[in-house]
Amino acid sequence: MDLDVVNMLVIAGGTLAIPILVFVALFLLWPSVLIKIYYWYWRRTLGMQVRYVQHEDYQFCYSFRGRPGHKPSILMLHGFSAHKDIWLSMVKFLPKNLHLVCVDMPGHEGTTRSSLDDLSTDGQVKRIHQFVECLKLNRKPFHLIGSSMGGNVAGVYAAYYPSDVCSLCLVCPAGLKYSSDNQFMQELKKMQDLASTTKIPLIPNTPEEMSELLQLCSYVRFKVPQQILQGLVDVRIPHNGFYRKLFLEIISEKSVYSLHENMHKIKVPTQVIWGKQDQVLNVSGADVLAKSITNCQVELLENCGHSVMMEKPRKTAKLIVDFLTSVHNLENNKKLD
Repeated sequence: MDLDVVNMLVIAGGTLAIPILVFVALFLLWPSVLIKIYYWYWRRTLGMQVRYVQHEDYQFCYSFRGRPGHKPSILMLHGFSAHKDIWLSMVKFLPKNLHLVCVDMPGHEGTTRSSLDDLSTDGQVKRIHQFVECLKLNRKPFHLIGSSMGGNVAGVYAAYYPSDVCSLCLVCPAGLKYSSDNQFMQELKKMQDLASTTKIPLIPNTPEEMSELLQLCSYVRFKVPQQILQGLVDVRIPHNGFYRKLFLEIISEKSVYSLHENMHKIKVPTQVIWGKQDQVLNVSGADVLAKSITNCQVELLENCGHSVMMEKPRKTAKLIVDFLTSVHNLENNKKLD
């Protein structure tokens, strides 16, 4: 064999081996770094750009795709201890001509975390309104989507700032009084003094607890390698003190039923999406909302738990797009009349 060919094969083999070795090293030694790279890759692939905006001394971090147009912009609010990238699996199936904005909720990821911040539902609603004002997102009414804790905030936002919102989507929202408590809610009520409780199911400290959390939040049983579980824990542990403070605030008397107390004020067309097998927040909440919100459409997903956007991303995206289209067409018809 020609020496040049041998040299070329050696170089090619070495070139291929380097990224493989790097991947193996990250997987075994620094899985948390691998997770961050994963989200960076998907943001880049889907065209989501990360930006920061200031309100006085408070910084919001968000990602976006597209620009405001004739269709309503879409603002997405994630749930407890999550981040803006939690929407990426669903963003993949949304049309590229839509203006999408995913913000890190107060204290999460790249958004400012302050010991003086009001973490109640009302406090978070005010912060999100500041963010909306900073981006001038409410120059034209936008479509608001919220999941879990973010659903609670989104619903109350629509009640407090009706002129900002043209339509609303609540995905397994918190903040409701349910006709019956599931096992998770019953266990929470048994914790008489949460402030001194060492273990809160939604705040894992070990790979085993992380696995339990994934099983709690998902009907689909994902097979997650031990190293990835460790990486997920490593990413969260530095923030667990904040998550505990936030959790105790959102289940306090001031916030725990915020959506329930304000849902009758919601006047915009509303879509409720809920996994039938949700083990965190009882699916009966969908019926509670349907009875209180005049123009409310309910979608219950089979074989789906609390993590709707991750378990059924394509289906969820289609439901949202179809709902937006029907609302948009209805508004256009009213203008023609």
